[in-house]
Amino acid sequence: MEFKKNKIGILGGSFNPAHKGHLTISKEAYKRFKLNKIIWAITKKNPLKKKTNESILRRIQLCKKIIGGTKFINVRFYENSIKSNKTIDLIDHFKKNKKNEIYFLMGADNLIYFHKWYKWERILQKCKLIVFDRHGYKKKSLNSITYRRVNKKNLEFVRFNKVNISSSQLRKI
Repeated sequence: MEFKKNKIGILGGSFNPAHKGHLTISKEAYKRFKLNKIIWAITKKNPLKKKTNESILRRIQLCKKIIGGTKFINVRFYENSIKSNKTIDLIDHFKKNKKNEIYFLMGADNLIYFHKWYKWERILQKCKLIVFDRHGYKKKSLNSITYRRVNKKNLEFVRFNKVNISSSQLRKI
């Protein structure tokens, strides 16, 4: 029996703060991969970074402000409902519905350390990883452990007109 896939993009992170780069890659992924919706899955804290200075509620408010009237993006916090902050558990949550096809979105800077993520190889078995080129990270990300080891049908490196902005830069302002 054939059924229509529900193509969901997930952009996970602390969004500390959210910025137009998040919105730009979301819009590009939506269009390029014909996604049905994109979820900005906000985490309390990135396990590979220091603590976040804004509350989860404040970051959710700022995300909603950035997306404005963009109907296909939903801002959500799942850690309490799925009882985990691990990406694999979030993907498993969505994969419970067999119609869901998951596209996990990230910037090229995240691909460099993706092999340090909890159960990173399982993540790649369960979804397609969409990596957006970021200014100054292309060479390192394409030489990363993950990029060299992974089956390229599960990972796509997207070259596009980059937005040269990051949450790290914004926190320094």
